[in-house]
Amino acid sequence: MVIFGVAILAICFLSGVFFGDLLGQILGINANVGGVGFAMLFLILLVEYLKKKDKLNKQTQEGLAFWSAMYIPIVIAMSAQQNVVAALDGGILAIIAGVAVVLISWAVVPLLSGGKKGNKNNTVNNVIEMDMNGGKQRVRNTR
Repeated sequence: MVIFGVAILAICFLSGVFFGDLLGQILGINANVGGVGFAMLFLILLVEYLKKKDKLNKQTQEGLAFWSAMYIPIVIAMSAQQNVVAALDGGILAIIAGVAVVLISWAVVPLLSGGKKGNKNNTVNNVIEMDMNGGKQRVRNTR
């Protein structure tokens, strides 16, 4: 059931917003600085801590996995929208800087990955085999 884990997610989000606002005030900016990033970091650290202490049951872990899968893309989309609006308000220099960062990132990815070219068919077969065997943890759906 996906409702499990919402309290942990809410606590992390509210803590992140608080610390983002606090950091904004410390820097003299009337805005939330990194609140969503703090929230994600808190969520990752808290979930890993609770897993190590064996305090999360399976339903809560599944709920957190669901909400994490929903939460992260939505937050990234919201942040990207704000960045585009700010760039358009900032003028042509901000747009040029944004395009340059994207192009440089695309150029650096092959360098960081070591330029390895794997067998595409082999990768697809590995993914299919993992799906059939229940993923890396070999957990099967019992329904």
